[in-house]
Amino acid sequence: MTTARGPRRADGWTAGVRERLGLGRLLPLGGPADGVWIAETAAASVLRRAAARPGAVLGELRIGLAEEAVPGEEEVAVGAVPPPAPPSALPPGPLRIEAEFAAAPDRPLPDTAAALRAALLTAAAARLGLEIAEVDLTVAALLEDGASDQVTAAPIAPPARVAEPESPAEKAAAGAPGVVSLTRVLGSPVHTARDHVRVEVATAGDRRALDVARSVRTAVAAATEERLPVSVLVTDVVGAGRAPGAEPGRDGGV
Repeated sequence: MTTARGPRRADGWTAGVRERLGLGRLLPLGGPADGVWIAETAAASVLRRAAARPGAVLGELRIGLAEEAVPGEEEVAVGAVPPPAPPSALPPGPLRIEAEFAAAPDRPLPDTAAALRAALLTAAAARLGLEIAEVDLTVAALLEDGASDQVTAAPIAPPARVAEPESPAEKAAAGAPGVVSLTRVLGSPVHTARDHVRVEVATAGDRRALDVARSVRTAVAAATEERLPVSVLVTDVVGAGRAPGAEPGRDGGV
């Protein structure tokens, strides 16, 4: 029997599925012992901002495991229990960036590609904590005459839903340096299972995402009595001047 609340429930379920798919791939930050992942959309937004430069316009940008990556290569300290990955997350290992770009015809294409590659590698390491082994760039088009001052532009994607901290663990996570807000895309902002705790956060764009997530892990572990392994999922990176919940410029990459 159909009830009046049925359509609303269906709409909410559909919106939730779209929001999860909108994260793109869940990429490992750091190594297995770190227990940190970041949404592909969040990582792509940072990389796009870092690669913005006159004479080049990034198109599609994807991040996945490098071909030579062998999951589980890095050892975890004896006695340490690595937290399980979020659902469908990529395992820890070297990553590969694949991107298309349009370039100004009045500049050597190898020089433009080299500058983009350097910017992407630097941002991935210094601003996120991604281990990038390969950057594969493809020239998709040449910019029209007079368009040499164009820069990269990211599509707009819906922001992750902000959650207010309530429990001690949530308050500990929200208070960690560099955390802009808790989010709830995969479920509760702090999800406690039998054998682990998973935390979702949005981090500040002026701090390295991996460092923020490590602080969150430490804070949540100290705030929980069970002393379970803690994993962190960074669902959004908030750039300077953008308030939590405001629409970010992010590359969907899906």
